[in-house]
Amino acid sequence: MIYPKIPLAQSIIEICSSKGIHDIVISPGSRNAPLTIGFANNPKFKCYSIVDERCAAFFALGIAQQKRKPVAVICTSGSALLNYYPAFAEAFYSQIPLVVISADRPKNKIDIGDGQTIRQENVFINHSLYNANLTEDVSEENDVFINEAINVAIVHKGPVHINAPFEEPLYETTKKLTVDFNVTGLFKTTGTVKIEDIIAFSTLWNHSKKILILVGECYPDSVEQKWIDALASSQSVVFLSEANSNIHHPDVINSIDLLITPFTNDEFEILQPRILITFGGMIVSKRIKSFLRKYKPRHHWHIDENRAYDTFGILTQHFQVSPNQFFSQFLPHVKALDSNYKSSFKNIISIRKKKRASFLEKTTFSDLKVFDVILKHLPKSCMLQVSNSSAIRYLQLFDVPKGISVFCNRGTSGIDGSTSTAIGAAVTTKKTTYLITGDIGFFYDSNALWNNYIPKNFKIILVNNSGGGIFRILPGHEENEVFNIFFETSHSLTAKNLAEMYNFDYHVASDEKSLVKGLKNIADENHKPCILEVFTPEKENDKILKEFFNELD
Repeated sequence: MIYPKIPLAQSIIEICSSKGIHDIVISPGSRNAPLTIGFANNPKFKCYSIVDERCAAFFALGIAQQKRKPVAVICTSGSALLNYYPAFAEAFYSQIPLVVISADRPKNKIDIGDGQTIRQENVFINHSLYNANLTEDVSEENDVFINEAINVAIVHKGPVHINAPFEEPLYETTKKLTVDFNVTGLFKTTGTVKIEDIIAFSTLWNHSKKILILVGECYPDSVEQKWIDALASSQSVVFLSEANSNIHHPDVINSIDLLITPFTNDEFEILQPRILITFGGMIVSKRIKSFLRKYKPRHHWHIDENRAYDTFGILTQHFQVSPNQFFSQFLPHVKALDSNYKSSFKNIISIRKKKRASFLEKTTFSDLKVFDVILKHLPKSCMLQVSNSSAIRYLQLFDVPKGISVFCNRGTSGIDGSTSTAIGAAVTTKKTTYLITGDIGFFYDSNALWNNYIPKNFKIILVNNSGGGIFRILPGHEENEVFNIFFETSHSLTAKNLAEMYNFDYHVASDEKSLVKGLKNIADENHKPCILEVFTPEKENDKILKEFFNELD
């Protein structure tokens, strides 16, 4: 075995191994050479080399998203570290365990004009769950900091930062482990809800005929189906879930915006719940957030082991347990009530779906039509990664077939790393992985394709409407030069040359017939990754979407 000669690097590597961190994403550099040598020469680790640090961090995020275990991402000193920040913030808000290990100059080299040197300690302080600022010397304190950082990432599901100063020489190696390192145990207790709280809150439930359940992003099968079935069967419950909730039941309404967009004030008052129960990640739908902020429930309970955001300005209770734990204790105390709350909105969504089908039959080719066609032709057991902005919002208008798992970086809702995250997620599974992305997000993160680990069954569906089409959907836009340049960012770029450069199979679609053909072609191609670029009319998509919502009324 080859080890780095620097003892601090040895300690970091061995403690990572002992804590079960086996996926290491390395951004090539010099100051991090001791770590690179140690990780890359140890068969316990699976190491990836990603040159672009921003892409590397999102790639690591994608692996951690799927494995739900910490992944380490390692960089050299200087501005390299700052490029990790977008993924770091995403990990914070999406509660994904990401361990950033940065190599640094010794303290006496900081702020004296030395090259590739910045103030790295606590650089992520606003979004880091733990900051381990190590010293060059071998010490028990360093071991404590490293252990604690990784423990926090595991238990509290979020990003941590370990900053390690190394002095030259950096490349020397040894065949013997020369450090005695300490590994501290992981203390994680499984919470329960106090019986007095169960009694008190079930009493509230049992006197409420209008209960709204709203679910954000969840990992597939993370909430037991028996609890979903029990909740969805209640006549006093309207159960809403988003496209990336990965929850399925005939009585669960998955297309929230389809339901509520045309509502009148009277209908909103009827929907206004007495109790709102939420779990899962961030909510995509602006419309449901606006509704709940205006038509506030009397009680809002959020169920999450770690955090509860007061998204609607009415949070009254945070149950700090998993949804499975909560419902296993709570539901045996719930009584069935006569209520027309669920049936009323079940009838409404049924009518909306018929109107949706009717509109899509007669409408012209557009972004809306593209998503309808895609969802009808995706394999029923694939992983679907979705970029932010218009892509995830269009997906919200449809029911994702059961068996397709959906993921989207909704922690910060940025477009900056969707492709990198999708590729990181794809390397963890044998499932075919599809990424649906808009053109701006795709070109922004095009360095994601500079990657030697992309599976052959990775498919990108690029919806190219020649700019940031979502800005046309937002109220108040005007067709002028300022809008086109600074908001929509109109362009005439295509992915053809990128596909050729990165050895992707490339297909084009510009109408429904060619889209169906293109989807079949990329589904059949498993010898190399694919891009299907779908061109839609730049100045028609917003009009068609508005017509669609008018038709629902």
